Amino acid sequence: MSENPKALQLFSPVRIWITIFIGVAVASYLMYREYDPKNFENLSWSWTATLWIAVAVLMIAIRDFAYMVRIRILTDNKISWRNSFDTIMLWEFASAITPSVVGGSGVAIYIVNKEGVNLGRSTAVVLSSAFLDELFYIIMVPTIIAIVGVSNLFPDGLDTELFGSVWGSKDVFVLGYCFILFLTSFICYAIFFRPRGFKWLLLRIFNLPFLRKWRVQAGETGDEIMITSKELRYKPFSFWFKAFAATFVSWTARFWVVNFIILAVISVDDHLLIYARQLVMWVIMLISPTPGGAGIAEFAFEGFLADFIPVGLAFALAFVWRLISYYPYLFIGAIILPRWIKRTHSSNKTRP
Repeated sequence: MSENPKALQLFSPVRIWITIFIGVAVASYLMYREYDPKNFENLSWSWTATLWIAVAVLMIAIRDFAYMVRIRILTDNKISWRNSFDTIMLWEFASAITPSVVGGSGVAIYIVNKEGVNLGRSTAVVLSSAFLDELFYIIMVPTIIAIVGVSNLFPDGLDTELFGSVWGSKDVFVLGYCFILFLTSFICYAIFFRPRGFKWLLLRIFNLPFLRKWRVQAGETGDEIMITSKELRYKPFSFWFKAFAATFVSWTARFWVVNFIILAVISVDDHLLIYARQLVMWVIMLISPTPGGAGIAEFAFEGFLADFIPVGLAFALAFVWRLISYYPYLFIGAIILPRWIKRTHSSNKTRP
């Protein structure tokens, strides 16, 4: 496969520094606005706090390891453990410098393909990864709500204007969840039952005058669904069970990071409620127009989790959260990228 300039352009230093600047600037402003010395008078750091922060970092490592396990399962172990680490780090890197609402799927397909996986399977790996992520969310939301209830799930004061109307956090969550449910069900039907019919429907929809300029992209999406279907529709149940188990571990570890950060400064009685609040918060971050949700994530953290945090520390803990779960991928990705380009370029030259 030849080099893809558009994919490599995404990793430009300018994008990286813009992303870092947005996140750090917003976090600094919010912490400055919230800062009050009185809030820190009764706060002292201890070895226990250090332990909980270390456990939070461990959750990040578990999350990434589970992603590595999943990508090896989805590629039938065609990517080595060492190369799967590079793949996941660059995938996270691409997601970190891409607006959440856009995503980095196109770059992810390129990354997996450059690891020696054919284009059809690379497409299938990325789309099935997205499908498994959404499936986890669809299953966990009603499960957690059934346990914690809805009375304390949606904080007040987070109204937003959408479609010309004022929506509360509950309204945005229900709208986002229904959209995810519909889209995932539609893609599931397309992959496992009617891939050709899905492409035909897409082309008909995007043949409408006001959508026609995106018809080519719609056709490419239809092709990707057909390729994915060919690769995955006859996989055994054990294949999907193992892939979903890895997905479950990765997302559970991702959400527990926040719980352990909060434990570093205050005891927590209701971990499941914090977990549930993060499920709601994730929908807000999903539609963020900024790279990796920079800026939006800090606001969402304070809005949804301030009830569990000592007064005046919400934005500080939000910064710690992003410091260990977001910014490292910017630097790790920037370090790995040159060596990865050199390795994959040379291996593709020698591959017959």
